[in-house]
Amino acid sequence: MRTILAFLSAAAIAAPAAAAEPVTMQIHLTGAAEVPGPGDPDGKGTASVTLDSTKTEICYTLEVSGIDTATMAHIHKGAAGVAGPPVVTLDPPATGTSKGCAGAEADVVAALLAKPADYYVNVHNAPHPKGALRGQLGH
Repeated sequence: MRTILAFLSAAAIAAPAAAAEPVTMQIHLTGAAEVPGPGDPDGKGTASVTLDSTKTEICYTLEVSGIDTATMAHIHKGAAGVAGPPVVTLDPPATGTSKGCAGAEADVVAALLAKPADYYVNVHNAPHPKGALRGQLGH
């Protein structure tokens, strides 16, 4: 019996841990959510952000409308109603849409997965250099 238990214990230790599935979040972007405001009151958009704990990148799609040409886009650290520093740079949706994967440190990906509501996506343009549109992750 001890031999069987020892074998089963060793097998359990040797078994690889199952990889976590990627997590995709859909985020609504509005000018009203931008902090500090005002953002663009006519603008709207969506962001799709995919996080994978096994990769050091974040894949995304941004779609915006009703704003002047986008010049920058980021994921920032900051809870709802709080402005914070950028942690990941995204390609701006200058033609209304952008899509890609951006490099991110493993600890940033882990933090985004652990507390997504502590982060937001925003899109900047010339009339709104601090942000035309914003949307909180995890909502």
